[in-house]
Amino acid sequence: MPCLEVQLNRLRLKNPILVASGTFGYAREMVAYADFSQLGGIIPKTVTPLPRPGNPPPRTVETSSGLLNSIGLDNDGLDAFISKHLDALLGLGTSIIANIAGKNTAEFVEMARKLNAFTGLAALELNISCPNVSGGVDYGTNPKMAAEVVSAVRGACDLPVIAKLTPNVTSVVEIAQAASEAGADALSLVNTFQGLAVDWRKRKPILGNGIGGLSGPAIKPLALRVVWQVAQAVDTPIIGIGGIQSIDDVMEFLVCGATAVQIGTANFYHPTLATKLVTELDSILEQEGYDSVTDLIGTIQPSTVALMAAGAASCSIK
Repeated sequence: MPCLEVQLNRLRLKNPILVASGTFGYAREMVAYADFSQLGGIIPKTVTPLPRPGNPPPRTVETSSGLLNSIGLDNDGLDAFISKHLDALLGLGTSIIANIAGKNTAEFVEMARKLNAFTGLAALELNISCPNVSGGVDYGTNPKMAAEVVSAVRGACDLPVIAKLTPNVTSVVEIAQAASEAGADALSLVNTFQGLAVDWRKRKPILGNGIGGLSGPAIKPLALRVVWQVAQAVDTPIIGIGGIQSIDDVMEFLVCGATAVQIGTANFYHPTLATKLVTELDSILEQEGYDSVTDLIGTIQPSTVALMAAGAASCSIK
């Protein structure tokens, strides 16, 4: 049987299939649909230091092959997460990666210190990339600030640190390099792309907050491009995110350089998908003759990449 284990610096996962923050609740909601012990890991909903009411409704709208959301990190705060959800999550038989967001470095550090006290937590994912809130997102658009918060959190706790980055910048590679050099164990790529849905009859945006974050199959080619670009620039393991809804999607992210993947929007319309993908990954690796999933990572052919680059150059305006 092929080995499905993957290593992301200090974080070891039994397989590379994770579920993305904000799409799986606190796992209780998915009891009827998923065998949690089969998953590589669960990333619960983003937690902030204090409760947040989130953005005004409507908060979601379907688009062509995608979902536009502006939830605004609605949650009950860190203390409620610890008292109401953490013990239950840690008993699910898989790696639990807490996703945290703060308005400044001090808030990220304080949350990391509190969570560091709980034995069994696998890692922290730093949400420095949510497009629907002000404050913490700034860390994901500025290399110096990204490095600052990653370094500070790493120094404040013993847990592996994952930086979740935004694609809504001129160069994701620059931010990724800064987070990598600051000590991130892994990089989650990517969070949602900013978008707008409009009701032209009312002359108004559909979402209550106006702009939202686009996810789902529509963004997969963009996410793959970011993963591939970053994989060429840093040695830090990458967790690929963006429109995954089949085993072929998983394989595409792996060959482009991702060590693991997160299933996001698909959880809403196919709640059994993540566990199904674990079984399918095992089968396809065996069929293709791979001894380990790690044999596949970053194996996109250089000749193909060169042809892509040449094609882009030929389209430039003379």
